[in-house]
Amino acid sequence: MATTIPEVPISSCAGAVVTMPVIAMGTAGQPPVGAENIKSAILEAIKVGYRHFDTAAVYSTEQPLGEAIEEAVRLGLIESRAEVFITTKLWCNRAERDLVVPAIKESLSEEGVSVFGSVSTIAEEKMEHCEDKARWLRPWKWSQVEMNPLWQQKELREFCKAKGMHLSAYSPLGAAGTAWGDNRIMECNILVDIANAKGKTTAQVSLRWLYEQGVSIIAKSFNKDRMKENLQIFGWSLTEEETKQISQLAQRKGVLFSQAVEISDLVQEIDSEI
Repeated sequence: MATTIPEVPISSCAGAVVTMPVIAMGTAGQPPVGAENIKSAILEAIKVGYRHFDTAAVYSTEQPLGEAIEEAVRLGLIESRAEVFITTKLWCNRAERDLVVPAIKESLSEEGVSVFGSVSTIAEEKMEHCEDKARWLRPWKWSQVEMNPLWQQKELREFCKAKGMHLSAYSPLGAAGTAWGDNRIMECNILVDIANAKGKTTAQVSLRWLYEQGVSIIAKSFNKDRMKENLQIFGWSLTEEETKQISQLAQRKGVLFSQAVEISDLVQEIDSEI
């Protein structure tokens, strides 16, 4: 039986309110796994309960995601595309004024669905600047950032809470196996001990901690069993003492974009700020 995932209300800049499942399946693969593997993984994800998918043109997963959703409708796994929430992002090379709308139309065409955009990987100072300068970002309601028990983003969370902005956490498990990630979450002794005491996996403890911070989560796995495990974070909670232990963990940023993309002044600026 598919897991039912809680949803959170998200407001657009135009004032429309939609509900978004609090756990998304990430589709960024490194190294790339191929379109057919992406489609198969998304179909499996829909079967176990995922209804929120995170993509981007730079991931080269928008088209296979759209094809997988079309197949899911044909197979009767979902009644319509309206059941699925998709987040996509513009890469920075498409951010010039005359490139934005064509890039958005291209993404919509690839996915074959309506999508909901967010801002990603931006620190507090940049958010303040953009709110002041860009009318279409007022009020800004949602951002994606790296966040996990070893990079807790406490100041940014407080900033977003004060602004009424929702946060989504990417790399919630440290992005092990990628050029930009490592095993530090899965090998953290405190998290491992809490998981063993509760009969949970270390990944589930990390994801549950994020959920209890009021953020949504983007977790990527193409393994069917781990897909299921990543959804099994509801119906139990961390104790006050466990939460305190996690809050005291040493903090270190894990994702460095300079390890994954061509180094530029912008990439170095992003890495230094968030």
